[in-house]
Amino acid sequence: MTALVGIAAPKREADLNAMFQKLAYRGSKSSIYPDKTATVGILLPDHISTTPPSAHIFTANAGPGHFARASVSSSGLNLTRDLVGVVPMYYGYDAQGILTFASEVKALLPFTQEVFELQPGASLTDGQVFPAVRPPTPETMTSPPAEIAAELTRRLDQAVRLRAETAPQFGCLLSGGLDSSIVAALARPYAATMHTFAAGVAGAPDLEYARYAADFLKTEHHERSVTFGGMLAVLPDVIYHLESFDALLIRSSILHYLASQEAVGQVQALFSGEGADELFAGYDYLKALPGSQLRDELDDITARLHNTALQRVDRCIQAHGISGWVPMLDPVVVEFAGRIPVEYKLHQGVEKWILRQAAETLLPEEIVNRPKAKFWQGGGVGSLLSDHANQVISDHDFYAERRLPNGWTLNTKEELLYYRIFKETFGELENLDWVGRTKGSPVNYPSM
Repeated sequence: MTALVGIAAPKREADLNAMFQKLAYRGSKSSIYPDKTATVGILLPDHISTTPPSAHIFTANAGPGHFARASVSSSGLNLTRDLVGVVPMYYGYDAQGILTFASEVKALLPFTQEVFELQPGASLTDGQVFPAVRPPTPETMTSPPAEIAAELTRRLDQAVRLRAETAPQFGCLLSGGLDSSIVAALARPYAATMHTFAAGVAGAPDLEYARYAADFLKTEHHERSVTFGGMLAVLPDVIYHLESFDALLIRSSILHYLASQEAVGQVQALFSGEGADELFAGYDYLKALPGSQLRDELDDITARLHNTALQRVDRCIQAHGISGWVPMLDPVVVEFAGRIPVEYKLHQGVEKWILRQAAETLLPEEIVNRPKAKFWQGGGVGSLLSDHANQVISDHDFYAERRLPNGWTLNTKEELLYYRIFKETFGELENLDWVGRTKGSPVNYPSM
């Protein structure tokens, strides 16, 4: 993963250097390319070679089909982003109306308080935003399940291999769940020594399952045992990097951040299993939906990944100067998943059934059939943070502060706890349209 910054004006090198300083953890090698109509900069990690961009096109990428791109032409600065939104891109206009963009919001705030996220698949051309052109709904395949599972395995293996070939040293975030384990299993043949990383509260099921999967795959496993005090200590750093106050997102990001921290000095890139739940129906609530609604719901939650779970992957890994990869969301996998019948995704009450079929030759039965657990639940975070927030924030303060300047309403005291840190870090921003909020976030109003 790389980072991009830019301003649609010439001779702005000093401003770009200031933006680089805000994002210095994303890479140590920076290059600035001045032009008559724009000044664009790219930030690279050490393991990626610095090569001059061709035809004034600058790209930050996270594997095939995952990119954010800036191009400079005689008419100005143009921005585009991949269809799923794996690679971030934000923009805004300064007091003079000049377009400014960056891979993270914090690099834009010194220039504008009106920040916007470039939506997945969208482009900004000549000052106008053009929404994504979505491909037509694919025709559902009629192949037998065994054939579908075999082709799914082949496509996932291809997605993993193409990424593994780009970094000399890579590893995997490993929770011991199906998603991260199948990615680790597919990546294992491409590494002489495979490093895996897990974090959780002592005794958490994820730690136990991760050890089991790591032992089966013969990886060099690294484990971070987390205490409640450790969670509170790292919370400001997580919110600073994540640029969010969404409660469920932050809960899972704490462990994600600490597991990625264990990888510093060990690997240059990390695989994540993100995206499988959305493509293959991994959430419990989906079981209550009529089959006729399942496909649309999966499309909807996949479209929401860009500023929630994918933001967590990008920020928690990049915070430590490591690239993050999500092969489950490779375009060839997404396209194929869209053609799989929904009854093979949620089959007789079993979530991600077809993915489990694909994993049968790669993983032990205990992992293949492990029930889905949210990252923060399996990692032992549970209600620790929400219980803490309910203790330290009074009912009076919650009702006094839960209404934000932009009109949003905070749902819980836990969310207010995070928002207070967010506001202290970034200021009280009136425009928060770029902040993602997890679908199904808890509503837990305290009694008066």
